[in-house]
Amino acid sequence: MFTGIVTDIGELVARDPGRFVIACKYPADSIAIGASIACAGCCLTVVHLRAQNDGRTAITFDVSNETLAVTTLDAWRPGTRINLERSLKLGDELGGHMVSGHVDGLARILKIQPDGACVRFTFEVPAPLARFVAPKGSVALDGTSLTVNNVSGNTFGVNLIPHTLAVTTWGAAMQGDAVNFEVDQMARYVARLAETDKQI
Repeated sequence: MFTGIVTDIGELVARDPGRFVIACKYPADSIAIGASIACAGCCLTVVHLRAQNDGRTAITFDVSNETLAVTTLDAWRPGTRINLERSLKLGDELGGHMVSGHVDGLARILKIQPDGACVRFTFEVPAPLARFVAPKGSVALDGTSLTVNNVSGNTFGVNLIPHTLAVTTWGAAMQGDAVNFEVDQMARYVARLAETDKQI
């Protein structure tokens, strides 16, 4: 379980079929084999790690064909920068919202517009997922917990503050980019309950 608060930006340094290696600043001795790390919002399991000469830790993850099919990971190449978050521990601050790391689909950036010191992003999501997005609700985009400003059909907008732009990969995002999208878990269960009520 995660909160959508990015704690490091990793870099893909190697890729083989079904296996990715990401370098990050997390100390090697603080990570256990089998630990979960959210990589651009996708929960992956650590299968190997080693300390590099540059002070970073190279973490190896196995990646299934299903993950490649429903996330942005298949487009990653060495040099790709990745939002990272380690899984919650008991007593950790819940700074964003509850995020599972199970990507529901892809959102696409339609517009990027300056908004004072912030930047306003407009996204488009597949129609079946749009019903889970509500004004002032939460979404996870590339592993970042964000608050929805407005919704229109299957598009919605969010504002990113300068701090978020600086400590995540969002500062380099471009119009047309696809990002990993996870709906708020509360919205998912409310929608499911509403469907059940209609059937009764």
